[in-house]
Amino acid sequence: MSLRAKQSNLKGKAIKLGNNISTDDIIPGRFAHLRSNLPELAKHILEDVAPSFCARVEPGDFLVAGRNFGLGSSREHAPLVIKMSGISAVLAKSVARIFFRNAINQGMPVLLCDTDKIADGDELEINLSDGLITNLTSRPLPNKVGSGEGLLSSGARLRSSKTPSFMLAILEEGGLIPYIRKHKDFIIRCSSEPY
Repeated sequence: MSLRAKQSNLKGKAIKLGNNISTDDIIPGRFAHLRSNLPELAKHILEDVAPSFCARVEPGDFLVAGRNFGLGSSREHAPLVIKMSGISAVLAKSVARIFFRNAINQGMPVLLCDTDKIADGDELEINLSDGLITNLTSRPLPNKVGSGEGLLSSGARLRSSKTPSFMLAILEEGGLIPYIRKHKDFIIRCSSEPY
């Protein structure tokens, strides 16, 4: 499904993982025989590092990781089965370049941001075009004035890397192949925006 069909802003729950999650962690090697059955393969993603991951995912949720997400072999199925599981975007401090490119080609947004400011289960809203992540969750925090707890106000904002317009165009079509099928070509228009 394309981003256009989902609306311009993405909303969902954060499912948080740690650092150095490899493509072998995403798709354990013992399930390689399922590459011709992607819906079945998607039921086993992250099974060794986060056994309850698939059971927790609801359509539209976000996979939130630390540093170096997607390192390892160039398994182009990795972002595809993450997307098939219901995840609408990956947020991480850093990602392997090949994972990033494979994700965009499969229509899976990847945003680079300080994920330390996102807790497991937080409700987030993401605007890909301006790189704004809004945390919609309120949670108890120590109250500095007096005793008791205060609430982290809903609406806390976080900046991510801005998604360039040519990548947004690919994401809006659901990936590179659907983009080329529709437009019959892939031409990057010159612009002044940074990459």
